[in-house]
Amino acid sequence: MIDFPSRRQFLHTGLGAGSVALQSLLAAENPATGDPAGPHVRPTAKRVIFLFMSGGPSQVDTFDPKPDLAKLAGKDVPESLAKHVPKIKRAGLKHLLPTPWKFAQHGQSGMPISELMPHTAKLADELCVIRSMEHRNPVHGPGECVALTGTAAGDRPSIGSWSVYGLGSETENLPAFITMNLHSDGMQFPQAAGWGAGFLPPRFQGTVVDPVKGIQNVAVPKGFDNPRRRSQLDTIDFFNRRHLEKLGAHSELEARIQSYEMAFRLQTAAPELFDLDGESKATRDLYGMETSPNKIAGRGCLLARRMIERGVRFVQIRIGGWDAHGNIKGNHERMFGITDKPVAALLTDLKQRGLLDSTLVVWGGEFGRTPTMEGTGGGRDHSPAGYTVWLAGGGVKGGQVIGETDPIGYVVTKRPVSPHDFHATILHALGLKAESLTWNHHGRDEVPTVFGGAPVTEVFG
Repeated sequence: MIDFPSRRQFLHTGLGAGSVALQSLLAAENPATGDPAGPHVRPTAKRVIFLFMSGGPSQVDTFDPKPDLAKLAGKDVPESLAKHVPKIKRAGLKHLLPTPWKFAQHGQSGMPISELMPHTAKLADELCVIRSMEHRNPVHGPGECVALTGTAAGDRPSIGSWSVYGLGSETENLPAFITMNLHSDGMQFPQAAGWGAGFLPPRFQGTVVDPVKGIQNVAVPKGFDNPRRRSQLDTIDFFNRRHLEKLGAHSELEARIQSYEMAFRLQTAAPELFDLDGESKATRDLYGMETSPNKIAGRGCLLARRMIERGVRFVQIRIGGWDAHGNIKGNHERMFGITDKPVAALLTDLKQRGLLDSTLVVWGGEFGRTPTMEGTGGGRDHSPAGYTVWLAGGGVKGGQVIGETDPIGYVVTKRPVSPHDFHATILHALGLKAESLTWNHHGRDEVPTVFGGAPVTEVFG
């Protein structure tokens, strides 16, 4: 008969769930691997909420107005502009399509925003709009990997994983990195690389949760109470650690050991996180949770606020459905009908609670859309040569626009920003220097911005 150590002995000897390996998951420094110990410079934000609009919102219909499109409606792209359009798939040059929506200036800054976003427009002075994002991959899957990991292959750590690797966790009871995938129509399938850890240890990957069902498989098994479940997990932990001692360093087994302990903590923390009964009616109405079409996105955005309140470092909300090939008008009116109110509510709620100053909120997709019409139905094709994202909170200087595209919104003409620059900007807000955030992989010191990249410091004024 095996004589198992007591719970107290587990904690004291470092064999159990309270051991150094678990603490390294929660702290900013892991002495076993030499993980970075917190920020390199003074941060402007403690946490990030990344609102990822999968499928590619159109820049010329949202934040980058182009009056020349109306003047050139139905014509081909002028040669003076066409010669600068990259020779990549989907870069159509025929039949320029003006926007169906009006733009107006908003806030003291006078920022031009499309009538598609009446709620977000009221917060114009909180937004820093970058109109000059660019890369060269026009395909959804690889493009999404570029936007979230820096390379099309999807084999590198996501920006969320790098952030958690650099700063560690603020909470013992919830994952440091959580992602919610909301499929509005199932057209764009999530790329797991977007929340994956790549070559970093698996403990830095994002935990996928459902905004309605919550975190799956964390309920106490039927017939178990918490003390009995604790005893069971301690026994499993004992055998796992004995096996680990024989194997030596093994990141996957270490992550599995830590996941058991996190699951136990989640059995208490997760139900409270997803129980929104304590939220006021005014808050629920702000997010549009009681009415279609805002229910799911509203719940996701409200949960994001609750997550960062409870110490989650990086929250990613992925909302698919922006792929407007056949009908830009119908698609974007539907998608902004789903997202505009909840996104604006998130910014408003964070500001009211004093959280916006310490929370960086980011909005954008994997690319934009062509200023030309695709087919005959008034749609737009993929266009990564010049698209728009915005940032707010977390030290961001709002009410400003950075960068420019050409007169029809096709290619960047001023202050080009690559996804690597964008990632460096997010890390900069967290006090992390991309070039100093390294992980030795196959003998090479890897950094988040593998192809180069520098923070867009103008974002912070």
